[in-house]
Amino acid sequence: MERLMEIARRAAGKVVLFSRDEVLDRVSFENGELKDIDSTMQSGVSVILLKDGRIGSAYTRNLDDRERLVQDAVVSLRAGAEAGYDLPEPAPLPNLSTYETGAEKLISEQLVAECRRVCDMLAGATTGQLNATALRSLTATRVMNSRGLDVTARHSDYVSSASVLYPGSYASVSRSVVDKSFVEFPAADLAAAADLYNRSQRAARPVSGRYKVLFLGETMFTLVWRLTMATSGRAVYEKVSPLREKLGGQVLSDKLSLRDLPLDDCRPGARAFDDEGTPCADSALFEAGVLRGFYCDRYYAWKLGVAPTGHGYRGDVTNRPYPALGHIVLDPGTTSLAEMVRQMDRGIIVAGCMGAHSGNLMQGEYSIGLSPGLYVENGEVVGGVKDAMVAGNVYETMREVIAVEDRAHATYGGWFPAVLFDNVSFVAQG
Repeated sequence: MERLMEIARRAAGKVVLFSRDEVLDRVSFENGELKDIDSTMQSGVSVILLKDGRIGSAYTRNLDDRERLVQDAVVSLRAGAEAGYDLPEPAPLPNLSTYETGAEKLISEQLVAECRRVCDMLAGATTGQLNATALRSLTATRVMNSRGLDVTARHSDYVSSASVLYPGSYASVSRSVVDKSFVEFPAADLAAAADLYNRSQRAARPVSGRYKVLFLGETMFTLVWRLTMATSGRAVYEKVSPLREKLGGQVLSDKLSLRDLPLDDCRPGARAFDDEGTPCADSALFEAGVLRGFYCDRYYAWKLGVAPTGHGYRGDVTNRPYPALGHIVLDPGTTSLAEMVRQMDRGIIVAGCMGAHSGNLMQGEYSIGLSPGLYVENGEVVGGVKDAMVAGNVYETMREVIAVEDRAHATYGGWFPAVLFDNVSFVAQG
């Protein structure tokens, strides 16, 4: 990397180097039986050049030809976008706990044994198809720039999931565990998944109308996704965000606070700096429903004339940084999940989603197929719902909050509690 920096600095005054190395082991079970064992190793390096007000970039999977890599970035400058932003200077960073050495010793045999244990526990509690996965990843990230910045981070991650699938479909009741190293899947979470599945075996046929609707933690990102799109600095700059004029205004229910917490190393994946080397900071997007801020990488911060917020991330080395949230947390409330169900005289539980991308996402619209949906009467789950959907606009739905669960779950997209909403449109086929 040091030699690459020397070569790149001869080509441009401003240089950013980024490298990532990852080792990943993954095991999957389908219908209670071992299906796949995968092990992969990936590495890559990218170079970004800023010269004469333009940006160019190139990447490689190895450093066999540094000169060629830099030359490719120089060529891309010719068609590069305008970019006049500054690079971050070296700055003190917090020492975060992001890597557990025990994860290095975790082998595929242990992942297989855990998936088998999970399937066996579920098999004793339910009759649905049982799928399970477990993976371990070790990642090293380094960012260097021509201002003397040189920062590194190592991460260890362990993710396990369990699903009970409905016959003849991909619908399931699922739970996940996320940590920095191996942890056993909690028996209580497996029991809860099996119980929901068992209670939904009887077919229920509620008529279309407006209901109390409970989004489980596993499905809340469907709604939160629309909020994160609208609070991106890119959406604000392009004037497509419906929130661009509402900073400081009451947008959601005062029961909802949505934050990005990259410095919280109690959870895996904490980051002291983003993929541009900008220091990260914990921040609130919504606090008690009030819009508190937008998030930016360095490019869109420059476009908007504001300070970068430390949200410049890449999917991998093939991408340039873009505004992204990697540590989203919806604050838990004070009500247990069981109590939330008891508060539903007549309602729907969204336990899984199909077509989460449907509707005008940027404007907050959603129309989500239930996959599965559960029907509640008099505070009890009385059956499963097929061929049905819930629809609305998040800025209306998320104002009518009845209760928020007292626990945040590790799910796709972040950490979310279940949320019970009032007056949500439910549509059943026929």
